[in-house]
Amino acid sequence: MTTPLSKNKKTALMVAKETAIISGEYILSRFNTDLDISFKGRTDIVTDADTHSEELAITHLNAEYPDHNILSEESDPFDQGSDYTWIIDPIDGTKNYAAGIPHFCVVVALGKMDPATRTIDIITGVTFDPVRNEMFTAVKGEGAYLNGKPIKISSKSKLLDSILGFDLGYVDDKATSALAMIHQDLWPDIQGFRLMGSSALGLAYAACNRIDLYFHHSLSAWDVASGLLLVREAGGEVQTKFGDPANIFSGGIIASNPSILEDFKNITSSSEWRLL
Repeated sequence: MTTPLSKNKKTALMVAKETAIISGEYILSRFNTDLDISFKGRTDIVTDADTHSEELAITHLNAEYPDHNILSEESDPFDQGSDYTWIIDPIDGTKNYAAGIPHFCVVVALGKMDPATRTIDIITGVTFDPVRNEMFTAVKGEGAYLNGKPIKISSKSKLLDSILGFDLGYVDDKATSALAMIHQDLWPDIQGFRLMGSSALGLAYAACNRIDLYFHHSLSAWDVASGLLLVREAGGEVQTKFGDPANIFSGGIIASNPSILEDFKNITSSSEWRLL
């Protein structure tokens, strides 16, 4: 898909990758060091590494695309009235990061306003895991890649053959209902569960067939921006809990191939989780 070149004549994908590397190298340098940790909620933390990683990303994006909007987790939206919006998560998996668990990433994505739906359609997405040096990339209509090699969604057709990834987010009734759904509807009739701790990596792992399905009940735009595109460009679908195509503002999402999604829907149709 054609996107505008940057001020320095770079493609949006090139700029997204550069931005992710700048932030990723910084947060890796701070990993397992003393962090200044504060709480946005009882279980929702932010570190000084998050905020500085975000500052680095915003500075680089502003230098390349000074007229574009920016939506980022730790800052107020920067709206310049552009059709294009960059979406940043400076550390997805902050709780893993702060605990010394090496499973976190940086998200950088570019979206364009869709005049028909009045939502932001993601056209370029990058998820960068600096620990493993894994760069997941996608441009709309051009496929999904891991370190430059094409990736594809799971080819399985049944939930019972599948490994499911999920996350609970913060403490609320939806998280409780997710656990109830697992206990009542899913376990032990599947191959296993993985509690990821990073929704962006969960979606990336679904896109590259490391897990067969990923679900979450309450996500923000920066959590899913790159993952939506990665999964779809890898041949999968991302739906809301009600079976509609998901967008960055959907909140609850389920990602897999169409067959597993249909099986999951049928098995969990009476679950309270799907209704909240």
